[in-house]
Amino acid sequence: MEILKQILLVEDDPRDIELTISAFKKYNLVNRVGVVNDGVEALDYLYRRGDFASRPNGNPIVILLDLKMPRMDGIQVLRQIKSDENLRSIPVVILTSSCESRDLEECYNLGVNAYVVKPVKFKEFIDAVSEIGIFWALINEPPPGSIK
Repeated sequence: MEILKQILLVEDDPRDIELTISAFKKYNLVNRVGVVNDGVEALDYLYRRGDFASRPNGNPIVILLDLKMPRMDGIQVLRQIKSDENLRSIPVVILTSSCESRDLEECYNLGVNAYVVKPVKFKEFIDAVSEIGIFWALINEPPPGSIK
């Protein structure tokens, strides 16, 4: 039985969610994408609590994380992920419209794997998201024991 390598998309903008899903459809990766709408939901998903208490065991192979979200922003989520021994090995790609140098610096200081500023043009956005998905879902090998 093949292990399903799950991608977690943490995004509050419905248009960006739709564009990201469209990009993944091109490479048949849609069934591998879980979507949450803010940082609180992201942590609930990762810790399998609340609405996500019954989700299957295992961590996502990559987290695509927006920074500017309600309730809990992406930097707070990143800080929690990278400070938790059970989560810190999950690759995190910041996918945001913020090109503020302080956000960029703080994310890398916290251990982010990549920082991608969302392109404004549709085709550039689709291409960027597709390449991220292909790399993490199909090419990269996750750490042993990280997915079940």
